[in-house]
Amino acid sequence: MTPSTAPLNPREPDFTAFDATTRRIFDVTIDFFESKGKAWLKQQDRDRAWYSDFLDLVKRERIFATFLTPATEADGDPDKRWDTARNAMYSQILGFYGMQYWYVWQVTILGLGPIWQSSNTAARRRAAEMLESGEIFAFGLSEQDHGADVYSTGMVLEPGTDGGYRATGSKYYIGNGNLAGMVSVFGRRSDKPIIDSSDIERYRPEEDFEGYLFFAADSQHKAYKLRKNVVDAQMYVAAFDLEDYPVRAEDVLHEGKSAFHAAINTVNIGKFNLGFGAIGACEHAMYEALTHAENRILFGQRVTEFPQIRRMTAEAYARLVGMKLYSERAIDYMRSASPGDRRYLLFNAIEKMNVTREGEKIITLLSDTIAARAFESDMYFTMALLGVTGLPRLEGTVHVNMALSLKFLPNYMFRPTDAGHAALSKLPVGRAPRSAMTALAKGARGISSITAAALPGQATALPEVPVRRDATDDVFLFNQGPSRGLGKVRFADWRPVLRAHATIPNVAVFLEQADSLQSLLAAAAPTAEQQKDVDFLFCIGEMFTLLPYAQLILEQASHEGTSVDVLDQLFEILVTDMSRHATTLHCKPTATPAQRKRALDLLRQPVGDPDRLDRVVARARSLAGAYEMNP
Repeated sequence: MTPSTAPLNPREPDFTAFDATTRRIFDVTIDFFESKGKAWLKQQDRDRAWYSDFLDLVKRERIFATFLTPATEADGDPDKRWDTARNAMYSQILGFYGMQYWYVWQVTILGLGPIWQSSNTAARRRAAEMLESGEIFAFGLSEQDHGADVYSTGMVLEPGTDGGYRATGSKYYIGNGNLAGMVSVFGRRSDKPIIDSSDIERYRPEEDFEGYLFFAADSQHKAYKLRKNVVDAQMYVAAFDLEDYPVRAEDVLHEGKSAFHAAINTVNIGKFNLGFGAIGACEHAMYEALTHAENRILFGQRVTEFPQIRRMTAEAYARLVGMKLYSERAIDYMRSASPGDRRYLLFNAIEKMNVTREGEKIITLLSDTIAARAFESDMYFTMALLGVTGLPRLEGTVHVNMALSLKFLPNYMFRPTDAGHAALSKLPVGRAPRSAMTALAKGARGISSITAAALPGQATALPEVPVRRDATDDVFLFNQGPSRGLGKVRFADWRPVLRAHATIPNVAVFLEQADSLQSLLAAAAPTAEQQKDVDFLFCIGEMFTLLPYAQLILEQASHEGTSVDVLDQLFEILVTDMSRHATTLHCKPTATPAQRKRALDLLRQPVGDPDRLDRVVARARSLAGAYEMNP
């Protein structure tokens, strides 16, 4: 299996981790795009042409049917299953050739989410049959006036006498809304009260939700009025109206609170793919950028030899390796999830939020490397510029996912299942002096006399998560259960993996920063007022999410034997990122004096190494000429 440090190369792909049918689908998809060539790809993009050729391939090769049909609906087909590992790889391949192709796949995944979670067997069977016939799907959740405020939905259903409804209302920004065989639509009954979304944190009984529901609509029905494509692109992102649309009892997918769980759990499944789309786009863009820069001579030097270009090249390469390592390991947590192990919810949010923003940083670095060449008409790069910019802003903004991530902060930072570090939670948060925190953090590393059972609220240690590339169905993703209880999700201690790699100079520095962050959070916790300030909390979240990001990177690096040079270069960047976020906190007008002081404790000088930089730059430059898309 090709290590995650190696970018996807369609000339020499290595899909040996996957079964024969999966490898064949990957290969025919690559062959489709390579045989069409870059000129065709670019012209289709310029013409905003609907991707019927690609969808013909999907139908002919039964791609969506094979990859997106759970085994429960497979009718005995041994190749059909919902396998997160191969779906992630397919997202990466599609992102490599164009975000528009990734998008039609991604929105089909979202549209299927409420269906596969439904107990409506007739709707599930219909969806399986439609996939087999090559249909695409859509997810009708968002509205122009209400956006993410689904409680205030304007899609209203009038109850009928036959157990069905008549639906009237509008949906906006609905991918595939022009041709979807089934559109999973969220709405509310006219005869039930609506929830006040200004007070959504308050606990509510089940009956408060009973007016909400998901139902399946047909985009070709005469009462389904397609208004327009709201984007100027190949993908169709629809605004549509339902005008007295007949919703039969057999079209209803979820009712009551189940509808909310279906919406949130669908996004949990779908947003995981965004990071892989970004990886594919960055890989293709990096081949183009480094090939151009390596072969351009200015003032007697190759562009890749200029000091500033060397720095940007090394950073872009290392950040890409980090994206890939984190994402590969996050697959294992997604596939190993269970009601007792929901760590995937944090790692999933970071996949969507941090990995896609790393993609933005890489594209910016590469743009500065090739300058005006990035905008020329024969470059894939121009497609990557727009596509990667959009990813952090889809499937819940960065701000939404940061707010979600912060819900896990107390348990991740202070209540791991490791007994020694669980003791940290016994300190009086907000008053503990930094010296006490540092001493306890160091001392806890060797604690063996305290058992987990002796500490209130601590359960037995979580099991080690194995590498998961087995050809099995990820059934839990459609049985995630209630979306509440995030504050109860348990985490293993994050220190051991950092300590195991602390012989790498910049990992050791990052571990010091992690200890200082824990001290800051304990000794200068956000005040009640600050906990209402999203802008302030965002700064805390930026520092916090770097820790699980680093944890999974190092876990995957252990599995792959990733180069120490590359890891040291990557953690030089992460140390710098942490210092930058700490500086932002120090400069926040809303920060307390204690927070500003503790923020300075996180500032660290990364360990530079000119020889290591030379070796990493050489690795990056070796990508020049390694791949170029067929003309």
